[in-house]
Amino acid sequence: MARPLRVAVVGGGPGGLYAAALLKRLDPAREITVWERGAPEDTFGFGVVLSDETLGGIEHADPAVHTALQREFVRWDDIDIVHRGRTLTSGGHGFAALGRRRLLEIMRERCAGLGVTLHFRTEAPPAGRLADEYDLVIAADGAGSRIRAAYADVFEPSVTTHGCRYIWLAADFAFDAFRFEIAETEHGVMQLHGYPYTESASTVIVEMREEVWRAAGFDRLDETQSTEQCAKIFADALGGRPLRSNASAWTAFRTVVNKRWSKGNTVLIGDAAHTAHFSIGSGTKLAVEDALALAACVEEQPDLPAALAAYESERRPVVESTQRAAAASLRWFEELATYTDQPPRQFAFGLLTRSRRVTHDNLRLRDERFTRAVEDEFGCPPGTPPMFTPFQLGELTLRNRVVVSAMDMYSAVDGVPADFHLVHLGGRALGGAGLVMTEMVCVSPEGRITPGCTGLYTDQQGDAWRRITDFVHTQSPGTAIGVQLGHSGRKGSTRLMWDGMDEPLPTGNWPVSAASPVPYLPGVSQTPHELDHSQLASIREQFTAAARRAGRAGFDLLELHCAHGYLLSGFLSPLTNHRTDAYGGPLANRLRFPLEVFDAVRADWPADRPMTVRISATDWAPGGTTPEDAVEIARAFTTHGADAIDVSTGQVVAGERPEFGRSYQTPYADLIRNTLAVPVVAVGAISSWDDVNSLLLAGRADLCALARPHLHDPHWTLHAAADQGYAGPGAPWPLPYLAGSRPPPTGRTDGPKPRLTLR
Repeated sequence: MARPLRVAVVGGGPGGLYAAALLKRLDPAREITVWERGAPEDTFGFGVVLSDETLGGIEHADPAVHTALQREFVRWDDIDIVHRGRTLTSGGHGFAALGRRRLLEIMRERCAGLGVTLHFRTEAPPAGRLADEYDLVIAADGAGSRIRAAYADVFEPSVTTHGCRYIWLAADFAFDAFRFEIAETEHGVMQLHGYPYTESASTVIVEMREEVWRAAGFDRLDETQSTEQCAKIFADALGGRPLRSNASAWTAFRTVVNKRWSKGNTVLIGDAAHTAHFSIGSGTKLAVEDALALAACVEEQPDLPAALAAYESERRPVVESTQRAAAASLRWFEELATYTDQPPRQFAFGLLTRSRRVTHDNLRLRDERFTRAVEDEFGCPPGTPPMFTPFQLGELTLRNRVVVSAMDMYSAVDGVPADFHLVHLGGRALGGAGLVMTEMVCVSPEGRITPGCTGLYTDQQGDAWRRITDFVHTQSPGTAIGVQLGHSGRKGSTRLMWDGMDEPLPTGNWPVSAASPVPYLPGVSQTPHELDHSQLASIREQFTAAARRAGRAGFDLLELHCAHGYLLSGFLSPLTNHRTDAYGGPLANRLRFPLEVFDAVRADWPADRPMTVRISATDWAPGGTTPEDAVEIARAFTTHGADAIDVSTGQVVAGERPEFGRSYQTPYADLIRNTLAVPVVAVGAISSWDDVNSLLLAGRADLCALARPHLHDPHWTLHAAADQGYAGPGAPWPLPYLAGSRPPPTGRTDGPKPRLTLR
């Protein structure tokens, strides 16, 4: 018979205590010891918010703890958002909170009652000694984990410090809602996050950007002075009442990520393994859920290595999703000053949906009245979802906000679009989108990415495109079709995507050129020729000639492709532009050639048709384009006459490390739109009509471009309308398809209901 486990827990916070209690409850014979270097009553912060999901897990695993927590909770439903003296309230959110000290007392009492050994004011033995003397070591020692540091070579932690300072304080009265209040001071924007945690007390967090914090002099104030100053700034929210502190200090939030969560018999949980910004209230929640999962895996798996592997496999996707949401929320508050001029309800909606976990449809279920008011302020006609409101782009009116994103098809011969392109683009035009974009159409043979790329460098190509635009305008009236013009630069002369993306052709390669002689894939790709001034002039003329053909071909909109590492993008990024002449060096110089091309194309493109620019707002690589650079790039193009900026990211250097996730590129569109007040197209893993509605209502985008959803379903837009019960002018079904506007009937699956019981 196996000997009961000996378990060491380092850290007496909620995660560590709950893990100890669960493991002991599941097997009372286990020897479980907790070390906490602080005193029992020591704690950081004041209140803790737990979700119904977490409470459900606690109830199932340990009813005694759940019952004790239930007795302590204060509950409320509303969120109050106060901005420029106006309070907007959204209901139906469902919060439960209690004091952090009381939570720890409940956990300690449960541990003591089960026979867990608790050591307070005691440093744990070194990590190696614990690993030798115990069967399982649980590192629950917080964001500054010493155990994680001791095994950093295995865990490979990454700690990112962010740009705001915050302080945990408390008020001796209970807010009647979760309260967000904005203070626009002479030093900059500050915000208060407040919520009740007992019937007579509230947590109050004050947060602001680092530069605002310094300008306001908080870096020179002690704890008492900081507390008093925060109470003055937010006197209206507090009703003139004071704030109190608890060894409170101004802190910059740190996001902790670990490549691995276990080493041998040592495992990380809670903040030692991962942190999530307090603005989505998930630190304690994640720690408690880690404890639940770890205890369950130890119980279910045949041995400890299998248990730790199962624990990480189960928890990592959940944590990564939460951290993405927390990062989006954190970023929203860091950029708060860019939103303060938004209409009041849009501002409130943006705050509520900042993490992308609360969406338009979800919020409508919680508080339909509030959501309808946001839609009315946005300008939605009655019964019209935001995505089906028209949008004016220059002199072009788009009937809805959905764009079929540019997608390379690699299916042309000698640059000529043929039947495939007619069916591909025509089918998606029939599918209801307001704007359908071509793939990148190349301005010269040597400007192609692959031999299968389309072009506009011959009249034959122009005539072939005319066939497609005529079909769209005739068979799907009201749908606009746009052309994206570009030059491959150093990423040209490669195989078709399915034969080996970015790999050189096995035969028949053509020379490639770029801003600088930097190959895309070192040791694999061609080294491009650095373009001289006469060659730059020649390429500029190729763009204008292609634009003239595009105009004659009947396109409604032209987009200049300055993203994804192609020629014009290669001038913009410092990672690919190493020139020392007037076209290299500072951003103003790197912008010079792309702006010259833009100006030349704009002059030859019909004045009554809009022109947009696609940019990569970040290279996802150190030393590359920064968000601040992206704003200045967008500013330059709009100053020169761009009607909108299509905000993409990356694909500039092969070593990029994108932060993939749902709508992961949209924060850059959001930043540009709300910094410059210019129209933007958002792209990047926008996968649902709910995402589209949410982004539009929050003022993060004016148009949303979707690629893969339109490959999955060419009629994505029409089906989105049907799903929302919309049948208005923003999404008309083509008459030949009208009978398909409702799903066909399916076979019955419901059996007869039982009526009699036979014995």
